[in-house]
Amino acid sequence: MKTTLGEFFSPPVTLEYPESKSPRSERYRGRHYLRRYDNGLERCIGCELCAAACPVGCILVIAAENTDENRVSPGERYAKTYEINMLRCIFCGYCEEACPVQAIVLGPEYELSDTSREKFIYTKEKLLEPLPPDVQARMDKKDEPHSPDAPGTSP
Repeated sequence: MKTTLGEFFSPPVTLEYPESKSPRSERYRGRHYLRRYDNGLERCIGCELCAAACPVGCILVIAAENTDENRVSPGERYAKTYEINMLRCIFCGYCEEACPVQAIVLGPEYELSDTSREKFIYTKEKLLEPLPPDVQARMDKKDEPHSPDAPGTSP
């Protein structure tokens, strides 16, 4: 009876979810984003290391050659097709760790419900949406040794 009375007068530990959300960890891994350089070029160079690192195989990257007329990324190649099947993704973050140019980042967004299964195949256009401000601030803090004007990259 003592325990029951003690719990009765303590504040509730549950949250009213839609109205009040619990704070997320700074290292939380949610929705994927592809990043661009400040000059508008895509960071992804089509190396497919993210797809190779993915333990469930939910990433599809099809690379194509950059041309002088159609420069998409600073490297020799770019990702012509980039898709992530969010229904298969386990949000492990291996794709983010494997990327040599920090092109893919996992953001804080965790409410990913939708009305059809087809909408969970995130295409390159959806992944290239602008980063949320808190993710952008976190990425600005990181060292960015790779720039589109770095030695060894073609203009």
